[in-house]
Amino acid sequence: MDWKSHRIEALLEQALVEDQAASDATTNLTIDPDLRATASIIARQDLVVAGLGAVPRFFEIFGRLDGRPQANNRFEVIHHPEMFDGVRVHRGQVLAVIRHNARVLLSSERVILNLLQHLSGIATLTRQYVDAIEGTAARVLDTRKTVPGMRFMEKYAVQCGGGTNHRIDLASGILIKSNHISLGGGVKAVLTRALKQRRLHQRVQVEVRTARELEDALEAGAEALLVSSMNLDDVQLSVQRVRQFAPGRADADKAHWIPIEASGGITLENIRSYAETGVDFISVGALTHSAGAADISMRIVAE
Repeated sequence: MDWKSHRIEALLEQALVEDQAASDATTNLTIDPDLRATASIIARQDLVVAGLGAVPRFFEIFGRLDGRPQANNRFEVIHHPEMFDGVRVHRGQVLAVIRHNARVLLSSERVILNLLQHLSGIATLTRQYVDAIEGTAARVLDTRKTVPGMRFMEKYAVQCGGGTNHRIDLASGILIKSNHISLGGGVKAVLTRALKQRRLHQRVQVEVRTARELEDALEAGAEALLVSSMNLDDVQLSVQRVRQFAPGRADADKAHWIPIEASGGITLENIRSYAETGVDFISVGALTHSAGAADISMRIVAE
């Protein structure tokens, strides 16, 4: 993750402005402007870390917004060498230590924790799904079910948890879904148009919900399949049919492999059963739209 990118900087600045962190009425009236303090960011549960790189960026941006003397904007963020995004930590472990002006620490505390809790929550949930299918050939995918404006960071958090990113946006991949099929004249019609007019190297994936749609997609040349909202038996039959149609990976000129993604109704309790059907990918919207915030706190003490 490039925490210095314009996209990330704009989002972090927006968060600080939204909270009016540089105009914290309570802190500015009660805390000595020259007081220095040390803040420790602490995990209050077992979790997978995501978002640590945003911490120093918050303070750099805060310094520009605040306008206070440069001496009061000196800061140092200390990470243990073994503490980084994607690492598993236990309850009570310190994620980072910050030395800074006490007012800045107090005023930016909630914004920093909000982001770390959200991203670490996604990473932690993703790791649970990834662990649940360990030993199978399937991989866990995210979806576009993300908080508006947060997709780039949320998909990064999925990677921190060991998951794999699906397409980042509508322009980055072709996925023909049920509404495209119903509005475009059926599987064969929309797939034929997509294959003919796509850009070079764009793979065309098709969502199928029935055995008939699966056959239509295969006959029309689908290059990847999304078997959606099928029960386990139907997913198993779909995998068997696709592998009969495209039997191997060995030689791309003689035999092609059609990746199969399962989606819909996937939970921690049943994901392994879906993985054992032989699908290549399992997409889980819950990774981003239903992950709870990880329990992380900040303890601040005067130097």
